[in-house]
Formats: sequence, C-alpha cells, structure tokens
Amino acid sequence: MPRTGFFGHPEGLFTLMVTEFWERFSYYGMRAILAYYLYYEVSKGGFGLEEGTALQIVSIYGALIYMSGIIGGWVADRILGTRHSILIGAILIMVGHILLSLPNNFTLFLFALFFLIIGTGLLKPNISANVGELYLKNDSKIDAAFTLFVMSINLGAFLSPLLVGLLQTRIGFHAGFAAAAIGMFIGLVIYILTAKKTLGLSGLNVPNPITAENRKKTWMFVSLIAAGIVVFLLVLSALGQLNFNVISLTISILGVVLPVIYFAIMFLSHKTTQIEKSRLLAYIPLFLASVMFWMIQEQGSTVLASFSDKRTQLDLGVVTEGLIDFTIPAAWFQSLNPLFIVTLAPFIASLWVRLGRYNPPTVIKFGIALLLAGSSFLVMILPLMSGNELINPLWLVLSFFLVTVAELCLSPVGLSTTTKLAPEAFTAQMMSIWFLSNTMAQGLNARLVNVYTSIDSTHYFGYFGSIAIGLGILIMLINPLIKRKMHGIH
Repeated sequence: MPRTGFFGHPEGLFTLMVTEFWERFSYYGMRAILAYYLYYEVSKGGFGLEEGTALQIVSIYGALIYMSGIIGGWVADRILGTRHSILIGAILIMVGHILLSLPNNFTLFLFALFFLIIGTGLLKPNISANVGELYLKNDSKIDAAFTLFVMSINLGAFLSPLLVGLLQTRIGFHAGFAAAAIGMFIGLVIYILTAKKTLGLSGLNVPNPITAENRKKTWMFVSLIAAGIVVFLLVLSALGQLNFNVISLTISILGVVLPVIYFAIMFLSHKTTQIEKSRLLAYIPLFLASVMFWMIQEQGSTVLASFSDKRTQLDLGVVTEGLIDFTIPAAWFQSLNPLFIVTLAPFIASLWVRLGRYNPPTVIKFGIALLLAGSSFLVMILPLMSGNELINPLWLVLSFFLVTVAELCLSPVGLSTTTKLAPEAFTAQMMSIWFLSNTMAQGLNARLVNVYTSIDSTHYFGYFGSIAIGLGILIMLINPLIKRKMHGIH
C-alpha cells in the first residue's frame, strides 16, 4: 500500500491530482480557443470556416470525448489496467496538442482531434478510478480525496483559459496550443517520475482480463464494428453523401441511441428486480433534465464563446470610461465556470446541510437547476433589447454565474442519485449513462448551433431559456410520481 504522506492521504493522490491538473489545463485551454481557431479568417490565423460549422465541430468534439470514455474504461478493465491506460492517454493527448501547435493544416487538425479524443478517453475515467483504488471501499477519507481531486480539476480549468487566451490574442493560436502541449508534457513527466513510488501496485491490476477463450470473440466483435464503420463511410461516399453534415448528424443520432440502448439492456435484464425497474423508470425524467441542463452548460464553449467574441464589449477602456486600459481576451470567460464552482461549492454544500429537514429532495433540486439554467439564457435578452451593438461583459458574468449555481444543484446530486438508483448488477453501466447525458446534450447542440447562427440571438436565448424553465416546472409538478417510483430513495 502506498505511504500516507499527503495531508493524511496516500502520496499517490498528489501524483494523480497534479497529472489531472495538467490534463484539464491542456483540455480547457485548447477548448477555450477552439471555436475561434475554426471560424477566424485565415489572415487572423484561423481556418475561416462558417461560424455554424465551427461551433458544430466543437460540440461534436465534446460528444466524442464523452463517448470515448466508455471505450477507455473498457480497455482499462479488460486489457491494460488503469495505470497503463493513464500513461498512454497522456502521451496521446500531448501528441494531439503538439499537432495543433503546428502551422494550419486541416488534415493535421483532424488527426490532432483524433489523438485528443482517444487520449482523453483513456485518461479521464481511469485517473478517477485510480483515485478510488488508493483507498479501501469503506475508508472515510475517500470523499475528502475526491473533493481535493475535483479542486485540482477546477484549478486547471480556471487557469488555462487565462494563459492560453492571453497567448492567443498577443501571439497567435499556435502559441496557445503549444502552452496546452507543454502543460500536458509537464503532467506526463511528473506522472512517469512519481507513479511507481507513490502509487505502489494500485492501478496495475486488470480487474476483468479477457480470457484466451474470449479474446478471439472480442477482436471479432471489434473488427465487425470497425468494418461496419468503413462500409458505412464507403456507402456514403458512393452516394455522394460523405460530408461533414452527414457525419455530424450520425454522431448526434449515436449520442441519443447509446443511452437508450443502455437503458433497454438494464431494464430487460433478468438480473434487474421489479423495484430496480421502477427506479430505472424514475431515473428517466432525471436523465432528460440532465440532458437539458448540459445542453445549456456546454454552450459556454460554443454559443457563449462566439457571443463573448462578437457581441461583447471587450475593451475595458470603453466600459470604464477610460479608467482601465485593457482588452479582455474572449477566452477568459471560459474561466468563470470553474472559478464559481471553487468559490460556491462549499457554500452550496453547507446550505443543504443547514436546511436540515427542509433540504429539497432530488427531483426539486433538478427542477431548481433547470430554472437557473434557463434564467442564465433569459438574462441575455435584457442587454440585447437595449439595441447596443456590444453588451457589457458583466451580463456574461451573470449568465455564467447562474448556470454554475445550477450545475452545483444538479451535478453532485445527479452523481449520487445515479449510484442509488442503479440496479445492483449494473452499477458501472448506470454511471456511464449519467455521463452519456452530456454526450446526448452535445450531440443535440451540434444540430442547434445552426439555429443560433440563423436566427436573432434574442429569440434563440428566449426560446432555449423558456424551454429549460418549462421543463424545470414540469419535473417539479411530477415530483410525487417520481418519488413513488424511487421506492424510498429521495
């Protein structure tokens, strides 16, 4: 067992926290400027794509990141173990960012995204699993360990857009991507130098290795899927339909179909009891509420990223009437969410405790989250109605603040409720479904960004915000029905 020497925790926790800090630093830094890189004119260092296409690519990238986590978890459980998966994932992520830092070439760009998607899929779920492997199942320190781990995630997510955004505006896109590559390189070096000493044997075991008997079946299954994808692409090419819109639509549909398949498998399984089936039915409206929330939250890196770049007054000299001579990099707004999470999380957590018996049940918290998320879009209507070409940046700050409070009402509660409502035989798959709500959301967003670029922003924020609020009210109204289906879990 690794020694205990990091504030009463195993030293390996520090290794994993630092590695995850730099991985999130690279991910959020790159994502903060990705949309701009795609739609900025070639003369400004970008590819000059249409804005709708650029935002669509960012959404599809986000959806594939979460889909790849399912594959990464399977690879760790059946083939590599978490430690080797983390190492290979970190290397692939670093390679992806290095490719992005090279001069413009769209083919190179696509290869970079491929490396980033596969690398993140291998690293992200398995580094979290490795944290859990440092502790015994009933260790009281494990909650505190994950709290520290999440803080490292948000610290990386907060700092990276500030640095990368500044480099992008002062030097260029490739300097920003190079900073992300250097960050992942630092994390990789620290992991290589310290993992053996601090992590001991944790993560080296393959929990459910493929047996010699199953290996042939597994590779045949993987080969059939690969062949199916190739045939699908060839058919599209023969029909003259092999284009980005069709591929984007396919990924969006896949983002919807995957969780439906997961639900069906669990619900129809003979291993799932009648009470567990009832709880699965209760989980469906919560899952849909989660999808609606993440659709709004994830637009921080697409719709709101574009809005901060094109419709926001970034010159503080104008905002402060000459008091401050500084132009805000548009990417800096991407740091607001992690900043608010770090500062507000302790307050929200203590609020639920202080409320005692008045602490709202899970369903009501989901409803509150949707009301706040919808409000984060509706508040954007007010400055737009003024008729000013550029709005005060404080409106964007307010929007990010509201959606972050919503996230703190929904995300931790959702994780906890997912484990409670999971059928005993499908605990891991149930958690996969929770993360697939984000995949579905981003897949749907990939279709909606075309709406944003084709209608007035006031109408877009109004329609989307109103739908979220309406769904929030609806889920509160059916709270008694959902609670009955939960059979004692609230």
